[in-house]
Amino acid sequence: MTAWALLLEYDGTPFVGWQRQDTGLSVQAVLEDAASRLTGGAAVASTVAGRTDAGVHAEGQVALLALPDHLRAGQVRDALNFHMRPHPVVVLRAAPAAPGWNPRFDAVVRRYRYRILNRRPRPALLLGRAWHVERRLDEHAMAEAARLLLGRHDFTSFRASACQAKSPVRTLDQLDVTRGGDLVEVWAGARSFLHHQVRNLAGTLKLVGEGRLRPGDVARILAARDRGQAGPTAPPEGLCLLGVAYPADPFTASG
Repeated sequence: MTAWALLLEYDGTPFVGWQRQDTGLSVQAVLEDAASRLTGGAAVASTVAGRTDAGVHAEGQVALLALPDHLRAGQVRDALNFHMRPHPVVVLRAAPAAPGWNPRFDAVVRRYRYRILNRRPRPALLLGRAWHVERRLDEHAMAEAARLLLGRHDFTSFRASACQAKSPVRTLDQLDVTRGGDLVEVWAGARSFLHHQVRNLAGTLKLVGEGRLRPGDVARILAARDRGQAGPTAPPEGLCLLGVAYPADPFTASG
């Protein structure tokens, strides 16, 4: 068997998240069930760079699974895509993985985008792809607040109560806020994130944008190490995993 690195994109709307659940369809189940069609029905187990939640999208998720040796990269990509239809999951690239390579533990950067549609009319084209916020947001105040959260901190205030990480300490390398027309976008990058961290950051920055918090308040919230001090968890549909970086790109030589 050959271990394959897979670059995936998917619309998280119809799924209970990446991970298999007792009820509901997961992205993992769709991928592994398609892979089993290439192994004569034998079960295939996958590992992934990040377990996205229900409703969260991905443009650059990375997974690993093993398939028979005779397959080529293009065949792996096309066969998996054929068997995953009509579900909104697509393999963009496939490449043989280096021995011992792990998409989760070898990752050095994960990048997310949180998208807010900031206008009065409800979304049509971005339905299920952005958080609809009618009240005008001050993206400059949001960006000022975001800069105060950069670096290595205890992010307990922005951590889900069900988070299973051993430590709440993370190093936030990027947290930018930009506006393009009606779209306000939060861009986040770090080696790893706590459960709901990006959505909790986005929910707090939204309060800053509305003027309900001052930019400097986020430093107080961070120092409090109290989830109750921060803003709400932003809805999942605005979040997208943009990509995962590795010391050596596993897809460089793939077709």
